[in-house]
Order: sequence, then structure tokens, then C-alpha cells
Amino acid sequence: MRTSVVHLSLVAVASALLASGIALSRATAAPIDDLGWLALGLAIVVTAAVAGGHLAARAGQPAVLGELVAGIALGSLPGLGRLHFIAVDPFLDIVARIGMLLLLFEVGLDQSVRDLFSVGASSLLVAVIGTLASITAGTATATVLMPAAPPAARLFLGAAITATSVGITARVLRDLGASRSGEARVILGAAVVDDVLALVVLGAVTAWVGGGGNPGASQALAIAALVAKTIGFLVLAILLGVKLTPIWFRRAAGLQTRGALLAVGLCFCFALSWAASAIGLAALVGAFAAGLVLEDAHSELFVRRGERPLGELLQPMTSFLVPVFFVLVGVRTNVALLGRPALLGLSLALTAAAILGKLACAGGVLTRSVRRLPVAVGMIPRGEVTLVFAALGGALHAGPAPLLDDRGYAALVAVVILTTLVTPPALKWSLAAGRRTRVTRPAA
Repeated sequence: MRTSVVHLSLVAVASALLASGIALSRATAAPIDDLGWLALGLAIVVTAAVAGGHLAARAGQPAVLGELVAGIALGSLPGLGRLHFIAVDPFLDIVARIGMLLLLFEVGLDQSVRDLFSVGASSLLVAVIGTLASITAGTATATVLMPAAPPAARLFLGAAITATSVGITARVLRDLGASRSGEARVILGAAVVDDVLALVVLGAVTAWVGGGGNPGASQALAIAALVAKTIGFLVLAILLGVKLTPIWFRRAAGLQTRGALLAVGLCFCFALSWAASAIGLAALVGAFAAGLVLEDAHSELFVRRGERPLGELLQPMTSFLVPVFFVLVGVRTNVALLGRPALLGLSLALTAAAILGKLACAGGVLTRSVRRLPVAVGMIPRGEVTLVFAALGGALHAGPAPLLDDRGYAALVAVVILTTLVTPPALKWSLAAGRRTRVTRPAA
């Protein structure tokens, strides 16, 4: 009882001192500095990300969907107008961009050069057909529904819907006990190639837009040169990285500095990001290439002396910075536009193009024991890379205007939400339909 009285007394005295201090200094008080606003923005955004991710997990959806919806709520709900500074704060934007780099670095770390070269013919064809069909369908849809948009903007929208996010597919396959099936192996193998192709497309389109993106007689030659530059950068970074990084990491293992593994890994990521940007490609291409090169073997000497591998060391940073990026994407989405018939039609048409583009990849399945429909459905969901495209498109400019206006930005966010929601039930149905077909098929 006495402790409670003392506690309340101290609270009362501290409150009185604080109130009097604020009152006395109000006339000379300086405005909140940029660091203060950044701290407030991060507190709000991270809280929204945690809450949204939790609710999405409770609903059986990936956390990224919850983070995206939480951002949309922050930017759209009535009474939250004072929080709109989050969408335009330049320092918060830089934090989100760093999260975007680390996201692509982490995506690359989850794969390996060995995985890239070990995919079978079916996985390779599934990825290539799905990418080409998606970019064709998406660009055609944008051309029909956005005839006044610059050619670069229409191509960018088509490119944005090429990359599959197989996280939700992998989870559904695991829940159904099909994670070791032939369909799962083809899907996951295709996802490796799919990510590389998406980054090639991103690098080429970004460089083209940066160079003007204007149609002309030399347009095909310019695009071919950009694709060659992107592929050349990726191949060179991977081949040289595989040879040189083991030497660098062995020397780093001799350092007595704590955190040397994480420091060297991040330096490699940021150096390749700069190199990609320096030759006119998206910095994200370099971050992905850096992650693709680094494997578990690079952490082996550090793990032997009791340290954690690079992927685990990176996780606290990505779990903080990457959700900031996804929430900001949601905050900047003008959902009011989705109420307009024209934009709603664009969103639904782009979603249909995204779905049809991946359904076309069923033609790439060559293995007879692997069912084509589950593979095609498993490649439908769009996620992180599409949101990266959306954020990048808002920052690029085709002339005086942003490459991706509010309509295109909101449409891409809608594509991510709709394809993520439609995939689990469609995949379950396709797997069940395949089993029923096998059971009821008459004997020859």
C-alpha cells in the first residue's frame, strides 16, 4: 500500500514538473526536428505492420497482405488525416528503400547459384512462358485501357505483374502434405528462375525509362542493349562473386570484430547495389545478385566459432525494415480511386491478365507425372516484387509526370491483394481435382 502511494506521488510530481516546464518554455520552444518526426513515423508504421501481420496470420494469409492492408487503413480511414505526413516524409522513404534493398538481398539468400542451374527443363519453361505471357497480357491490357499513357508506363505495368510470389503457394502445399510432390518441385524450381527473369525485366525497363523510354526506330535495339546489359551484369556478378567472395569471407573470419559476418555481407550487398545503379540498372538487381551469390558455405567459419549464419543475422533487420516498406506502399495507395468504374475495371483486367499469364505456363510442364493445372495455379500469386515495381514506378518519371500515376499504383496493389486471396482455394481445388481424376480414370 505504501509503495503504491509513493509511486502515485512521484507520478503526480513528475507530471506537474513536466506541465510547468512545457508552459514556461512554450514561447521559445523549437519545432520538432526531422529525427523526431522520423521516430514518430517509425513507431506508427511498425505498430501498424505488427497488428496487420498478426490479423493476416489469424486469417490464414501471409503477413505481407496484412501489412499492406494496414498501410491502406492508415492512409484512408477518416480521422487519420494527421498521419498523412508518413506518406511524404523523405527520411521514412529512405528507410523504406533500404528495406526494399534488404528484401531483395534476402530473397537472393534464400536461393543459390546451384539451385539456379539445377532446375529441370519443366521449371525453366514454366518460368519463361509465365514471364513472357504475363508481360504480354499486362502490356496489352494497359494499352487498351490506358491509351493516353506513355508507352513506357504501359510496358512497366506489364512488367510489374511478371514476378510470382510463391510463399503462399509453398504454405498451402505444406498444409496439404504436398510439399514434396512433383508439382511442388516444379513450382519452387520455376520460382528461382522467375525471380531472376523479373529482375532482368525490372533492370531493363528501369534503364529504358531512365533513358527516356521514347518510341522510335532504334527502340528495339535500345531495349535489346538494356536486356543484354542486365543479363551481363547478373552473370558477371554471379561468376566473379562465386570465385572471389569465399576469399573475402575467409579473411573476414580472421577478424576479431564482433558482427564481422553481417558487416561483410551487407557491404557486399550495398556495393553491388551501387554498381548496378552506376551502370543505369535498378539497385535492386545488385542486391538480388549479392544474395544469390552468398550461400551457407560463406558463413561456415563463423558458425564453427559459435556465431549465427548470415541469414539469421540479417533477419532482425529485415523484420523491422521490410514491413516499413510494405506499410508505406499501402499508405500511398489512393483506394478512393478504386470506387471509380474505370480504375476498378483496370484493376480487375490487370488481375485477369496476371492470372491468365501464369495459367499459360502450364504448357511448360514436360514431366508426365506432374499435373499441369496445380503448377499453373501455384504460380499465380503476386507479392513482394510487384510492390517493389509499384514503389519504383512512383519514383521514376516519364517526362514531368511520374511513370506510374495513382491509377497504376492502386491497380498494382489490387493485383497483389486479389491474386494472393484467390490462390489458396484455387490451388486446393486443383490438387483435389487432380486426385479425383486419377482415382476415377478407367483402366486401359
